[in-house]
Amino acid sequence: MSLKSFGAKIFASIINKKTQRWVNNPIETQAKVLTSLIEEAKHTSFGQDHNFDEIKSHRDFVQRVPIRDYEGLRPYVDRVVEGEADVLWKGKPIYFAKTSGTTSGAKYIPLTKESMPYHIEAARNAILAYIHETGKADFVDGKMIFLQGSPILEEKNGLKLGRLSGIVAHYVPAYLQKNRLPSWETNCIEDWETKVDAIVEETVDQDMSVISGIPSWVQMYFERLEAKKNKPVGEIFKNFNLFIYGGVNYEPYRAKFEQLIGRRVPSIELFPASEGFFAYQDSQTEKGLLLLLNAGIYYEFIKVDDFFQENPTRHTIGEVELGVNYVLIISTNAGLWGYNIGDTVQFVNLNPYRIVVSGRVKHYISAFGEHVIGKEVETAIEEVMQGSNVQVNEFTVAPQISPNEGGLPYHEWFIEFGNEPDDLNNFAMQLDEAMRKQNVYYDDLIAGKVLRTIVIRKIPKGGFQQYMKSIGKLGGQNKLPRLSNDRNIADKLEIIN
Repeated sequence: MSLKSFGAKIFASIINKKTQRWVNNPIETQAKVLTSLIEEAKHTSFGQDHNFDEIKSHRDFVQRVPIRDYEGLRPYVDRVVEGEADVLWKGKPIYFAKTSGTTSGAKYIPLTKESMPYHIEAARNAILAYIHETGKADFVDGKMIFLQGSPILEEKNGLKLGRLSGIVAHYVPAYLQKNRLPSWETNCIEDWETKVDAIVEETVDQDMSVISGIPSWVQMYFERLEAKKNKPVGEIFKNFNLFIYGGVNYEPYRAKFEQLIGRRVPSIELFPASEGFFAYQDSQTEKGLLLLLNAGIYYEFIKVDDFFQENPTRHTIGEVELGVNYVLIISTNAGLWGYNIGDTVQFVNLNPYRIVVSGRVKHYISAFGEHVIGKEVETAIEEVMQGSNVQVNEFTVAPQISPNEGGLPYHEWFIEFGNEPDDLNNFAMQLDEAMRKQNVYYDDLIAGKVLRTIVIRKIPKGGFQQYMKSIGKLGGQNKLPRLSNDRNIADKLEIIN
């Protein structure tokens, strides 16, 4: 055992003890977070506009701070972007994470000196939790890679801005710099395909032990490695033994990854976003991600079924239930207040509080009242793939309301297969049966002959990458929506098909 891996185990034990202190006092921890946030921001423009000096409880907070999305908070954000201080949070942010919004154009999410450390600590603690639970730390001696956006930052009114993953690249600890790949120059390449080729060249002869990134883009990297060396990734990198990912569910990709790697590699799931680092997988044996209750974020939860009511109930951490879909609402030490980030979660454990990401509020299909969510389509396809040699590289689903061929409408699944099923029609029927088990409303629509069973459209290899490139979102942290309630994506995929 190297001195570095020995030290990592000791550090992991220390961090585990600190984590357990707030894990064992979740309700008190969240109450303290809310009190601290209100106190720190009561003299800001937002705090004065919403009478923060009168807030003594969650009930007071609900009465004074409404739920907002980015557009609702934008008048305040725009003032911060223009350089004004003490608007949403004390002082000025140190960065803006720039993201592309579907309705808002460019979105500027503030990162403050108080919030930024939690992004770094959470990623670090996820790895330390893995070391503490498994006792495995040898990977710290190998090379590590994170497929991320460019670290080149722009400047606007004296404030730096860029993609979150690019900003985080500036915070890699000195003790990891020697092990970290790719080079700074390669990371700065904007064109994703050029960047992946450069990363392959830099890493193919290295001792890679940890690889991290969104699964769809890591898959592209693996495919190019395999093509270059004509052997599985696990043979190219014999000490590759930890995959870290976030942003999407890994399970639909698992079979393809195991084929590309040649073996199963342990993984850690993260739940980061520009708005905050919310959760990470703290156990290899327990389901779900540990919700970070002591990370400068106060959480509220609205049941999805109630969300579009005029005044839906905003539940605190002590009021949540297992298996219920909640819209995640956050208030943070970056100055986001009653903020709807658009993600939905379910609790799979209440001691400690562990969640799974169930989808996006805006990503669903309910063209016929079925309200199908992302978790349901992912679970259905995972179920049908189990025990078979079928591999799915990528997929998305959309409603077909007016089929050209006539007949009943249906859900249309666009799938890029790694290995195709022997009988596509039988695969479609199994998938439909799995969906009927996942969603009772969908089952009723099929039984009542309002919908016909699903139709699968095969997408050629590389088709989804072609689509993402066509809309300027190839690579980085960009993700393909699993579900759409319209035909915007589907119509473009039909052209590719």
